[in-house]
Amino acid sequence: MQCKSKWIIFITVVVLTILLQCFALSPYHIPSSGMENSLYDGEQILVNKWSYGLRLPFMSLSGYHRLAAKPLKREDIIVFNNPGNLSQQTIDRKEVFIGRCIGLPGDTLIVDSLYSSISPDKSAPDQKFLYTYPRAKEKQLDSLMHILAIHGNKLLGQDSIKCVRSFSRYEYYLLKQALQNSFYITLLSNEDSTEAYHPLIIPGKGKAIRVYPWNRTLLRNTLVLHEHKRAEIKHDTLFVEGKAVQHCYFTKNYYWVSTSSSINLSDSRLFGFVPEDHIIGKAWLIWFSKEKNSGVFNGFRWKRFFSKVQ
Repeated sequence: MQCKSKWIIFITVVVLTILLQCFALSPYHIPSSGMENSLYDGEQILVNKWSYGLRLPFMSLSGYHRLAAKPLKREDIIVFNNPGNLSQQTIDRKEVFIGRCIGLPGDTLIVDSLYSSISPDKSAPDQKFLYTYPRAKEKQLDSLMHILAIHGNKLLGQDSIKCVRSFSRYEYYLLKQALQNSFYITLLSNEDSTEAYHPLIIPGKGKAIRVYPWNRTLLRNTLVLHEHKRAEIKHDTLFVEGKAVQHCYFTKNYYWVSTSSSINLSDSRLFGFVPEDHIIGKAWLIWFSKEKNSGVFNGFRWKRFFSKVQ
């Protein structure tokens, strides 16, 4: 009788755990440094599936349905299925990604030719960009970063003349103030040329998006992958269902997602717009945090345990 009771308890715990993960909270492992300084490589978080309304599971059987839908907020850190996965047709079976939402339906972001957001009021606060400086200044810059407490900033590349590192806007500001008139750090890409800037409008349900040479491939891919329309580019013109178009219309709301690192491309710069049906929920709580390769009893970030994701 006692053995039977233990099995009932075990089965009950398993069922409750499955129900909790399907309908409330799911654990997620941070696999890289792409979201630093908000989330660190190796941390374990909980994802709140009700933040934007519960996306019902088993989408291969029932399709996409969301209960008590709520809008996303700009700067939310969201968890979603990879919209660029072409080999898996069922949305909730695609690999899971995480990123900061910096573009809502109808928003206009200013992006460069690589689709990196350069609008200060739409970018993640800790987003980093690539900068270059003379190789002869390497020792001086390394000492200056130590003085300014800019830690963990590794050399990303160098040639016989220049070196490359990534800095956040705040780090860049600190360095500029310290060096003043002798400032020698410049953006790796030529962002001084306004010709490289483009206004990127995030598609919304029923909204029209104008087709330009610089965005037509992005729009074509979105129409094919997520709107299931026949779209192709012929002779520099976008054709949708066999007709040449100057505007595109969408049946879903879409979002633009960014990582905090300019060199980590696991975001919208790689896979484009994120459809609403790919969004799982909001990154909510850090329940475990430990430095990698720190030993069994060392490296715990105790202050981050059970802290909210921001």
